[in-house]
Amino acid sequence: MFTQLNPPIPVNVIGKGAGYAIGVIDYGQEHNLIWVTAISETGEIWCAPNPVVRMTKNWTMDRPEPTLAVVDGQVVSSNGSGTTDCA
Repeated sequence: MFTQLNPPIPVNVIGKGAGYAIGVIDYGQEHNLIWVTAISETGEIWCAPNPVVRMTKNWTMDRPEPTLAVVDGQVVSSNGSGTTDCA
């Protein structure tokens, strides 16, 4: 199932940078959600699996900028890769 996000959600994709999630693909219960994201710096569109997508800093909610992620039980820095092709 594809869901268009309106308005888009600001996110950070580990390995690609900050951007806006414009849609979510849900292939079902045995799969990660796939976030269709427009990367702000490059204009690229990437489909990123749920484990590498992070919310951005939000001052009003007292949410700090995320710096590390755990992917498949391993800590990945914010410059690690984790994106995939849209299918």
